[in-house]
Amino acid sequence: MVFAPFLTKINAAMSSELLTTNRKALTINLDEPKYGTFAEIGAGQEVARHFFQAGGAAGTVAKSISAYDMKFSDAIYGKSARYVSRERLGLMLDHEYELLLERLKAVRGDNSEFFVFGNTVAARNFKGTNECHGWMGIRFQGEPNSQPSDIVMHVRMWDKENVLQQQALGVCGVNLIYGAFYYLTDQGKFIQSLADNLTLDRLEVDMITFSGPLFGHVDNRLMSLKLVEYGLTNAVLFNPDGAVMQPSEVLHKKAIVVERGSFRPVTLVNDDMLRCTLAQFLQEPSVVGKDVVVLMELTMHNLLASGNLDHEDFLARVDTLSAIGYSVLVSNYFEFFRLTSYLRRFTKEMVGVVMGINNLLEIFNEKYYDSLEGGILEAVGRLFKASTKLYVYPMRKSAYDRYCLKADCPRPDPNLPSLPTDVWINATNLQVALNLRNLYAHLMENRYIAPIVGFDPSIMDIFSRDVLAKIQRGESGWEGAVPDKVAALIKERHLFGYQKPSAHELHPVNPEMAHQ
Repeated sequence: MVFAPFLTKINAAMSSELLTTNRKALTINLDEPKYGTFAEIGAGQEVARHFFQAGGAAGTVAKSISAYDMKFSDAIYGKSARYVSRERLGLMLDHEYELLLERLKAVRGDNSEFFVFGNTVAARNFKGTNECHGWMGIRFQGEPNSQPSDIVMHVRMWDKENVLQQQALGVCGVNLIYGAFYYLTDQGKFIQSLADNLTLDRLEVDMITFSGPLFGHVDNRLMSLKLVEYGLTNAVLFNPDGAVMQPSEVLHKKAIVVERGSFRPVTLVNDDMLRCTLAQFLQEPSVVGKDVVVLMELTMHNLLASGNLDHEDFLARVDTLSAIGYSVLVSNYFEFFRLTSYLRRFTKEMVGVVMGINNLLEIFNEKYYDSLEGGILEAVGRLFKASTKLYVYPMRKSAYDRYCLKADCPRPDPNLPSLPTDVWINATNLQVALNLRNLYAHLMENRYIAPIVGFDPSIMDIFSRDVLAKIQRGESGWEGAVPDKVAALIKERHLFGYQKPSAHELHPVNPEMAHQ
């Protein structure tokens, strides 16, 4: 190849320095086999512009097109329900790739690695009233005459000016194309590179999928996790089938119930918490007749509790939750008010947050709000903005006392009688710090917080940490603490470090018969 020495130097430099957007575009332009089409709708033709400005674009650009007018766009790509959608991007990639092969395969197919880059975007309108987001993707060959693979992602643009959004989109598009060509075997590096030459407050990537023969080994859930891990977004969503979803497609104008937990593993208690909450939530006047989305939420804080992000452990949690029909939200929102603020991006309907007593105590721990100018009052105001309600699952007094020995629980009010050990601690009789008692009473009186009723007392002594310990020690008896499908999956795939019970554990020797 004529430009091989140049490319060798570029590749050697990649690991030690951040390539500029112009340099990335020039590298692709000088990589002779790379040849394709740029199809962009919305926010100008910012991605193609970088390739034209870098120089040598004739070696890369077969065609650049921007069908802004709806009639032109429909005539070329066919009609779709929405113009800024994954469906529309798919139609664009299909049409342009087929056209590329039809016109160029015979003359240069043996020497070219064809690609199509596409995006359909709604940048900031003149009045500044629209949602600024878009879909972009690339369909490309790994080698000449091979079947193509796809990378598709959804972006949100946060700049306040249209021209800045265009610039950010152009940079991100070049990063996507460059990463597809040169970071093919290192998806972690690829994910990180999407933000090259950008700051994370300008553009968010909240969904990405890899498909095709080049990515048969790639688990898109792990790629989504990396988006959160590397700060390109604060939350990603999977449906019960394990498919990566764009959050607004699922949550738009829906009432939402969300339960946070470690789910290591998911237990009957987790299931009971959600069952009881749903029964109460569906009776709320503002929810009757509305579509309700149920989410199980994992936080990065929880996933990193052991110090490292264990991908196998993460997938085990997602797989077991999916096995019993739950969608999974993975977020970087430690504080609950940040979680509900995120959900408010997509809906004005009621949001119900399911939690245990321990989580409720954390909400009323002022140390978590030192960074907020308004402290806990600001946090509470943001948490209960619009229609948000906490549903609180009870805890035995004995378990509560053990928890408080380890945690930073408030001291009991000396003016109130102590509770006997056999009662339930719930949202009604919980004691918060003295200086917050009136705030808590206000929230209770106005039904922002509600005790969960109808729970199953027979499972209240199940704790996921105890179940996990039995699974990893090879003990029997833990199966009754988790849903049947979860137990079967753990055994089948040896999740969470599962060990088969020993022969002694399965058939313990009767001491009275040991001498025979």
